[in-house]
Amino acid sequence: MTTATVLALLIIPLAAAGQMDPRMHLDVNIWVKPIKFLIALSIYCATLAFFARWLTPEFRASRLYRWWMIAAVVAIAGEMAWIGGAAALGAGSHYNMATPLMAALYPIMGALATLLTSATAVYAVGIARNRASGLSPVVKESLVAGLALTLPLTLITAGTLASMSGHAVGGTGSDAGGLWIMGWLRDAGDLRVPHFFATHAMHALPLFGLAAMTVATKRRTYMARTLCLLYVGFVFWTMSEALAGRPFLPGLG
Repeated sequence: MTTATVLALLIIPLAAAGQMDPRMHLDVNIWVKPIKFLIALSIYCATLAFFARWLTPEFRASRLYRWWMIAAVVAIAGEMAWIGGAAALGAGSHYNMATPLMAALYPIMGALATLLTSATAVYAVGIARNRASGLSPVVKESLVAGLALTLPLTLITAGTLASMSGHAVGGTGSDAGGLWIMGWLRDAGDLRVPHFFATHAMHALPLFGLAAMTVATKRRTYMARTLCLLYVGFVFWTMSEALAGRPFLPGLG
């Protein structure tokens, strides 16, 4: 939770920088991107801290767990230094090949992003092995599935993003006037959409497990697994829509 708190607190000075610094990138304030990443990563870390209660004390004390979590925190620090540093220089971080340094950092940051996301897989293994978690079988299965699927879904969507020249497919190339809060493009396909839903499998699927608890016992597992499959299908549908150049929910402004 300490990492989540530090990341959340860093939003304050960056928000202040956004108010004082008029520089733009893709027609939005240069500090919007690092702020979004701070929000996303603070939620990510807070979620893992919450889920840690269902890891056994032995697992949390293991060398594998401790060193993997340290590596994930270092990766998060590296990611934010890269994104925030690029903003301070008035440049974009992702897809920036303008200098040899930025071109070299881009694949390294991709490796660090993979490392920090892999923490969900470690949690999936740890919770799955805990026979005394106190969770109902359907909720435990949904929680483990959400954590386990976050990594591969994120790798697929992020890998697709990295293979492109930008997150936009079609349109003007401007991020101005994007979907409220999220900033997703309204005039083009936006590969940030499937990436968002992929990374939030760790939140959505456990909620599906809780929702399944409201139906008859014999139907709970079927409902939870069906919702899980539908969510995976939804992620791939949003990616196909983005690759086809179609905005997500085009009727919304």
